[in-house]
Amino acid sequence: MQSSSRSSRRWLLSLLILLVIAGLCWWLWPSAQTHTTPAAQGEAKGNAGGRRGAMAGVGGGRPGFGSSTASVPVRVAAATVGDFPVYYKALGTVTATNTVNVRSRVAGELVKVYFKEGQQVKAGDLLAEIDPRSYQIALQQAEGTLAQNQAQLKNAQIDLARYKGLYAEDSIAKQTLDTQAALVAQYEGTIKTNQAAVGDARLNLDFTRIRAPISGRLGLRQLDLGNLVAANDTTALVVITQTQPITVAFTLPENELDTVLARFRTGTPLPVEAWDRGDTRQQATGVLASIDNQIDITTGTLKFKARFENRDEALFPNQFVNARLLADTLKDVVLAPAAAIQFGSNGTFVYVIDDENKVHIRNLKVGASDGERTVVKEGLAKGERVVLEGTDRLRDGTKVDVVDDPAKVPTTPGQHLQGQDKPEVSEAPASSGKAGA
Repeated sequence: MQSSSRSSRRWLLSLLILLVIAGLCWWLWPSAQTHTTPAAQGEAKGNAGGRRGAMAGVGGGRPGFGSSTASVPVRVAAATVGDFPVYYKALGTVTATNTVNVRSRVAGELVKVYFKEGQQVKAGDLLAEIDPRSYQIALQQAEGTLAQNQAQLKNAQIDLARYKGLYAEDSIAKQTLDTQAALVAQYEGTIKTNQAAVGDARLNLDFTRIRAPISGRLGLRQLDLGNLVAANDTTALVVITQTQPITVAFTLPENELDTVLARFRTGTPLPVEAWDRGDTRQQATGVLASIDNQIDITTGTLKFKARFENRDEALFPNQFVNARLLADTLKDVVLAPAAAIQFGSNGTFVYVIDDENKVHIRNLKVGASDGERTVVKEGLAKGERVVLEGTDRLRDGTKVDVVDDPAKVPTTPGQHLQGQDKPEVSEAPASSGKAGA
């Protein structure tokens, strides 16, 4: 019995504590929501008229909640109608139209260098010279052998003519005549071999004078005077890159190919702009030159190559640039500032201001955007005003105050415009119990 009565008392004590806690919560919760002190309660009852206006200005003690009659300052812009260029952007690499590693085609000592590093050269310009003496001697030997065999051929041809006369008189056998004819043909073949040897020796001698195979700009010299150069050595004498014109290689994803391919196949020139790596300065303008024949299955992209005249040599081989391909131009479309476009759970929308300076949420169907302007396909008409800044405190039907000066637009929720004072709440003495109206 004693244990049962103790359990009952404990249960009653626990229930009493819970009731006390619930009563305190019920008592304190309304007070914390509207007032902070008993003096404030008396003030609210005594100053009903003045206090209501002040509390309405601050949202009933909780900024951001409750009804508010104050206008929200915003900056606006009007929707316009115009042409919108559709650009596809990609990271590109500048590539020289032609690149040649200049190597010697004969062996020997490098005795002369005629170029300066970084010099612009034309095809055929003399760049360097290999010691030609051994090749001059080889040419003389080949020419001597040719002359010797030419003399033998001439003698054999004279004998052949004589044998033909003797054979006509029946003074020699037919076999003697045939043997002499064969000897003449043999010498003629030898002469051709000798002539080829002379041509080869002359060609090797010409190869001792190294010339530019293409027009372009030279790089740094990689071999110095006095070095022994091997034929087709792995180390090039210098590298020539053709920079006028020059190309930019870039890739585009396969979901952007339809418009580009359709215009490219019709022969329409597609402009391509090359911007610097920071995407702040345009360096050159060219046209799309060629397209690869297959999509890379690992990245889902297709390779493109644009051609630039590069007369001012603003583009440099192996330079990284931002390529912008003008794929299409949309005519007479509704354009809205990109800063006004909002994104919510119900899709894309903007805050539209009516003639009474009240905002209304307008759902949109948008298209392409360049970061500053966005194409609006549905939901907005020309001239309608949309909110650019100050959207954090807006609701459907909120009264707004249009501000032209961008510097006065609040940048954070609850922040007031520069140069304007915050709404002041007049505080009456705590001991006042009279009506203020």
